[in-house]
Amino acid sequence: MTEPQLDQQLLEPVRLSIVALLAGTEWAEFAFVRDSVQLTDSALSKRISSLSETGHVEVRKGYVGKRPRTWIRLSDAGRVALSAHIARLQQIATQAGQTTARPE
Repeated sequence: MTEPQLDQQLLEPVRLSIVALLAGTEWAEFAFVRDSVQLTDSALSKRISSLSETGHVEVRKGYVGKRPRTWIRLSDAGRVALSAHIARLQQIATQAGQTTARPE
């Protein structure tokens, strides 16, 4: 089995926050994600575009009544990437804890 790797897209804290939030949802409305991670529409849109281009998230657009809406979900590839990223972070934290010198 290969060693879990850090995902370059998820090294940026805001993108990691978005993906982690989406991990607990089926589909999330754009406004919910925006408010949860405290971003402007423009800032969230840029991050969602980046995550979509790399296959981490899927975007669906539609209408509720006459109002346009955007929904976002974590893709299967995004779930795998998030799991591997977290596993690697946990390994790093464990290794750091084992190598920390403790004064006697």
